[in-house]
Amino acid sequence: MYTDMFKMFSEQAEKSLAPYHKFNQLMAKHVEQVTAMQVNAMKAYSELGLAQFKAASEVKDVTSLAVFNSQQMATLTKLSQQLMDDSNKIQNIAKSFKEDVDQLTSDNIKAATPA
Repeated sequence: MYTDMFKMFSEQAEKSLAPYHKFNQLMAKHVEQVTAMQVNAMKAYSELGLAQFKAASEVKDVTSLAVFNSQQMATLTKLSQQLMDDSNKIQNIAKSFKEDVDQLTSDNIKAATPA
């Protein structure tokens, strides 16, 4: 008798906690995606900054200064493109998260609503 009661309690607890489990898995997946994107972005920005620092350290005279200055527009274009790409990645991750949460919510409402 007690075995059946504990089994029933366990099944009910598992069923009631399933939406939380699914949400936590969803959250962990998206936090992992955002973290990976941020690490990659930080690496790209660090490399760009270090390259600029090295290029600036090579300036010795007016000619090398002119060459350095001419490269700045290309660097700014590259930085601007990187920022736009990163912004798009964040938007896509956020959109995907919203869609997944909406789907999870819809599924939970359907499961909770008697047919």
